[in-house]
Amino acid sequence: MWRDVRWRLEAAGFDLFTLLIRALPVDVASALGARLARWIGPLTRQHRVAARNLRLAFPDMGEAERARLLDAQWRNVGRTFFEFPVVDRLTPASGRVEVVGAERLAAIAAGGPPAVFVTGHFANWEVMAAVIVGAGVSCDITYRAANNPYVDARIKRSRRRYGVRLFAPKGADGARELLEALQRGVSVAMMNDQKYDGGVPAPFFGRPVDTLPAAARLAIRFGALVQPISLQRLAGARFRCVLHAPLVMPDTGDRAADIAAGVAAITGFIEDRVRERPEGWFWVHRRWPARDYAELEARGL
Repeated sequence: MWRDVRWRLEAAGFDLFTLLIRALPVDVASALGARLARWIGPLTRQHRVAARNLRLAFPDMGEAERARLLDAQWRNVGRTFFEFPVVDRLTPASGRVEVVGAERLAAIAAGGPPAVFVTGHFANWEVMAAVIVGAGVSCDITYRAANNPYVDARIKRSRRRYGVRLFAPKGADGARELLEALQRGVSVAMMNDQKYDGGVPAPFFGRPVDTLPAAARLAIRFGALVQPISLQRLAGARFRCVLHAPLVMPDTGDRAADIAAGVAAITGFIEDRVRERPEGWFWVHRRWPARDYAELEARGL
């Protein structure tokens, strides 16, 4: 009973936050988020996670540059979370998102084979989903369901405002539903930059990380196009969404080796995008194995 009460109170807070943010101009809401996160972020334990992640990714980076990136990534995090309630206003139709490689989306929407979209938590990652469905692509967007079911229902309802159908796959049933979506001609999109216990090891900034293999596995099994997509924050609440050249999944007949090579290719794409614009990645997630963080702690870092 008390858990349900807590969930309902959290949902009420979510509603109030959404109401307040949607009452503000988009640029004002985004800037407010940047300012608050820049102040609050360094006081949280996630700040230490982000600092350690930067050390793991860029061990030779100087302290001044690391401090600059920590500040920049907090401003991006703040903008992103304050933009979530107004993502329906952050679309190509609004003039706030330019799309590079739009012809790739157009080809899929025009009846081309369904795609497995792969991406990471770049800039405001929700904007990428809006770009995909806004181009007329029938696509199931995978995500991690919120722990609070009332908040989760609100998230899904808000995304439906701009045509996004969120899907949280779980276990074998989830994998089967993703496969069935591709068989129906529906594309799927998933994040490939977070830790996945029991996943396939892949090199990431020179260190092996456990990685979700679903994208590579589905593409190889179904022969689907693997379409990488990324997002860049240009200034404030304005973005550039890039449809990169498709990734070719290996098909040697050795399924395990092919999946491992496919996962490595996708992870390599993620790393390249992080290196291009490190301030735009979600550094507060513990991406590397526990042993890597223990190694830093043993060195007093």
